[in-house]
Amino acid sequence: MSWATLSLNIPDFTRFGRGRHAQVWGQTLGLPTTMTAFALLSVLVTSGSQAVYGAPIWDPVALAGKTDNVFGLLFALVTVLIATISVNIAANVVSPACDLAHLAPRFINFRTGALITGVVGVVIPWKLTSTPELYIFTWLGVVGGLLGTVAGILIADYWIVRRTALDLVDLYRPGGRYWYTSGWNLRAVAAFVVGGVLAVGGSYSQPGKGPFPTDGLIPFLKPLADYGWAVGLGSSLLLYVLLMGSMVRDSRAVG
Repeated sequence: MSWATLSLNIPDFTRFGRGRHAQVWGQTLGLPTTMTAFALLSVLVTSGSQAVYGAPIWDPVALAGKTDNVFGLLFALVTVLIATISVNIAANVVSPACDLAHLAPRFINFRTGALITGVVGVVIPWKLTSTPELYIFTWLGVVGGLLGTVAGILIADYWIVRRTALDLVDLYRPGGRYWYTSGWNLRAVAAFVVGGVLAVGGSYSQPGKGPFPTDGLIPFLKPLADYGWAVGLGSSLLLYVLLMGSMVRDSRAVG
């Protein structure tokens, strides 16, 4: 679920590519290779810490604090600093900055959107990250489930309903074929609501470690909560295709 946000805002990066092949090669070579390397390095370092210190230490900052070499300590802290800044800029700043700029382009550009994002990130309650149970199983679970629902609708609309054929001009024309009901596609809204309820309706917290009841918000949906992203994506995709059935036939006829 931690990749749900990046999978949706990847167009913020790929739109600067020279073509489809450029972004395909970039993602194919960049993501699987680096994530595999990082995962292997994490396993090796954690295993090494157990051999040296007698207990596995997964936190790189805590591990760096155990060294008695000044140069090694500085190198480790600078590495963590660069990694934190670079990851946060790519994963947590670009997308909301673009969204804010698109929301009010007359008043907000990308730089202003990034500054607003930074301020919001600072003032967000630190309680969200106070415990791993609250952050991972509650916050990421709920957000991931809802974003999976959005992804299902986007995938269904572009790949199944439209068959990758879009009228570029009508995308920006009020009253065009994508205007629907006063600018709202009520079928998409319905698919989002149903998929969202199925994905996060059963969200629960461990005793004393979150805002949700331990038996889930909607108890009979609790078994789905641990698979919220997949449940949201699959249910919203299927429902959206069913609701847009007539439009599927029309789009095929036009294509």
